[in-house]
Amino acid sequence: MVIEKRPLMMQDLLKKYKAAILERWFHLILETYPSDTANLMRKGKNQFTNPVGSTISREIEVLFGKLCEGIQDEKCQASLNSILKIRSVQDFSPSKAVGFIFLLKRAVGETLKGEICKEPVIDEWLKFQSRIDEMALQAFDIYMNCREKIYEIRVNQAKAEKETLG
Repeated sequence: MVIEKRPLMMQDLLKKYKAAILERWFHLILETYPSDTANLMRKGKNQFTNPVGSTISREIEVLFGKLCEGIQDEKCQASLNSILKIRSVQDFSPSKAVGFIFLLKRAVGETLKGEICKEPVIDEWLKFQSRIDEMALQAFDIYMNCREKIYEIRVNQAKAEKETLG
């Protein structure tokens, strides 16, 4: 009896190459930072010696898992919030701050380049890309909320300073 092997589907490929995809995504995100900062963040994922690198690494793993499941829930929002709180106080334009999500497309594309063009996978790849786009829109809203809070803090500080002086 010959057992016919079914082709790997997108979900299978994402699970199989999860570690490689996440590592590539993390390194692509680090490339958005100045080289000295990226080198520091690359040095380890200990939350005490490298809190930013640790947070990004941990939270992109959650985001990747949620995208693979096709679920965008509170856990997904919390992970986006953790990353975007950091990126909203750094020297990024809004598009650069949120653009790290689109780097996942590149990470998957580079890691699975020979597989995603095959017939059973291509439709799933397009759906996965759409989920990434939806997450980016959600991230933009979160980023804007973070920036709004920063603005409110600055206004309140200015008011407090004025009252103290005047």
